[in-house]
Amino acid sequence: MDLKLKEKFMAGWKKYFKEAELPLAFYYTDKEDSAPLPPPPAHQCLIGVLARAKKGETLRFSAESIGCFGGKRFTGLSQEARPGFEYFLSCGIPGKMEGERYKKTPELVKEMTAREAKFAAPGRYLVFKRFDALTQEEEPAAVVFFAPPDVLSGLFTLANFEEAEPNGVICPFCAGCRAIIQYPMQEKGSARPRAVLGMFDVSARPFVPKETLSFSVPMDKFARMTDNMDESFLITPAWEKVKSRLS
Repeated sequence: MDLKLKEKFMAGWKKYFKEAELPLAFYYTDKEDSAPLPPPPAHQCLIGVLARAKKGETLRFSAESIGCFGGKRFTGLSQEARPGFEYFLSCGIPGKMEGERYKKTPELVKEMTAREAKFAAPGRYLVFKRFDALTQEEEPAAVVFFAPPDVLSGLFTLANFEEAEPNGVICPFCAGCRAIIQYPMQEKGSARPRAVLGMFDVSARPFVPKETLSFSVPMDKFARMTDNMDESFLITPAWEKVKSRLS
């Protein structure tokens, strides 16, 4: 981690966003300098586990650490899909499987998944930690904010500050874990990386506060957003009015 960038963001965050919750960061690694989280005893949503990282705990995941098919797949640690996924996401199978009814038909789910880009993790382990705990030796792939609307308005506007095209932020239909991990990884290193607005996943929403959405930023875009803080709308009276409402 570039410690000058880290210091600059921390100072800017406190200056313009007051005591708003610090973001998380994640990276992939093959290093075995600590044990991954143990396999959960039952189904477990990855989003709920990340609450521990918000409190300062470093979380290292292997494929076995993640307690749901979606989490394994959308972190890229496994390519295995849930059996009957097209029915699970849609209407279910009477007497065998309850459907989430997020898509109208199994055929629509099949068409959607056929269009999806495949993603394989670039390391055996996925590490999440709070941004302020990052060390010089760690190279995060993306930064993940869990934030209320006023903070999101600042992040959204800052992400679009140097963009001529209006979609510097995307909001794809997807699982909560996919919005904060797979999509930012796919944006990372592109000619024009975009931030990702998420946490509209109804199944994941119980694991975040009711006023919270996610905002995930590939590291290269995050660095530019940080550099732009002091010349952006954040120094204007308009933002001062919003900032006054931040707790």
